[in-house]
Amino acid sequence: FVTVASIAAGIQFGWALQLSLLTPYSQLLGVPHTWTAFIWLCGPMSGLIVQPIVGYYSDCSTSKFGRRSPFIAAGTILVAISVFLVGYAADLGKSLGDSLNQKTKPRAVALFVIGFWILDVANNTLQGPCRAFLADLSEGDPRKTRSANAMFAFFMAVGNVLGYAAGSNRNLYKIVHFTKTQACNEYCANLKTCFFISIILLIALVFFALVSVKEPKFEKQINEADQKGGSLRFFKEIIGALKNLKRPMWLLMLVTCLNWIGWFPFLLYNTDWMGKEVYGGAVGDELFDEGVRAGALGLMLNAIVLGVTSFAIIYLARGFNNAKVMWGIANFVLCICLAMTIWVTKAAEDYRKHADHYQNPSSGVKAGALSLFAILGMPQAVTFSIPFALASIFSESSGAGQGLSLGVLNLAVVVPQMLVSVVSGQIDAAFGGSNLPAFVLGAVAAGASGVCALTLLPTPASDLPTSKAISSMSFAGH
Repeated sequence: FVTVASIAAGIQFGWALQLSLLTPYSQLLGVPHTWTAFIWLCGPMSGLIVQPIVGYYSDCSTSKFGRRSPFIAAGTILVAISVFLVGYAADLGKSLGDSLNQKTKPRAVALFVIGFWILDVANNTLQGPCRAFLADLSEGDPRKTRSANAMFAFFMAVGNVLGYAAGSNRNLYKIVHFTKTQACNEYCANLKTCFFISIILLIALVFFALVSVKEPKFEKQINEADQKGGSLRFFKEIIGALKNLKRPMWLLMLVTCLNWIGWFPFLLYNTDWMGKEVYGGAVGDELFDEGVRAGALGLMLNAIVLGVTSFAIIYLARGFNNAKVMWGIANFVLCICLAMTIWVTKAAEDYRKHADHYQNPSSGVKAGALSLFAILGMPQAVTFSIPFALASIFSESSGAGQGLSLGVLNLAVVVPQMLVSVVSGQIDAAFGGSNLPAFVLGAVAAGASGVCALTLLPTPASDLPTSKAISSMSFAGH
């Protein structure tokens, strides 16, 4: 479990860099704030298509190298390609004709978007098979499945800590001097250096896991008709899986969907919020850059709390004797924290109005903002583990493979992200470019997710006394 789950650290290192640095970086290349969210649309779209497809084909794979390993290796190669395109977008854009005096650098933006898309495809190619690999190793044991997903969330936290720590360091580029060029300033050079570190870490973890862990053998193999079906058969399978979903899985997808409508605005705009609303900067100036680095520091605190909570979930779930209760409470915490961003923003604005010589927010405002980042690590740990564990448990009665089942659940993650990507930029623009309207939308959705988790989700059989477990298993099968 530990060796395979550790791949999450390499994956999440890259995700952490995306979440903390790429939104500000895209605006430095000249992408307007309103359109930044549309660039992030590529992530959920690739997740909508790629992860279920990869899950299906990894379930059906008869490769001598294993069911999951070839996809994990392919995803790693794609990450390396995407990192080069994103990191060198400004340099390549200049070589192709971009002027350094232009506010918007169209060629650099095009290369950045292509690299961004490939990076999201790569991450989705990696995540699904890694989680399915853990489910295979769990051999259908619900408690092992929950523990494996908690371990995966822990290593995601490790990757977050490393990624956000790297992103908050303004002098990291000095380690690799060639990263700073005429077209790529210190911020851009730091981004390059961070990505170099992330790909080295990912390759090392993937190599060690694939060499040292032997995949379980499964008697079920796909027949010749299945092999000839190709992509068309996949879409038939995914539609069939949705048609045959039992009520618990539909309810799980509803709660997950609302949960991610709550999460995505914060994941999309957290460092942008710090740079603009909390620090009062404008894109490209010193205050904005300082705010972005402070946001990366906050995300590092978030990751530390996430890691600790991920380990604690294994024991807390036993204490509650009910995983859905923990998830419901976590959603209410998310709701409160998103609502509190309004208070922090107003406090920062009031400080700027009354300060004689404003440089940075007051210590109280900084502490309030960083506290929100840290506290959000607790519900994030729950979001990264409990839903996937419940999906593995609920899907046992459906007969679907773990890869396909987790791919179906991923639809409930990416569809709300697509919704938020489409509407958040327009909503923010209607309110003068502020990030707060999207945060308020997230708070409402998180509250609704908490209510649904507590009132609608069935209790997994493994969390019930023996006398009730039978009836729950019967309920899950009808």
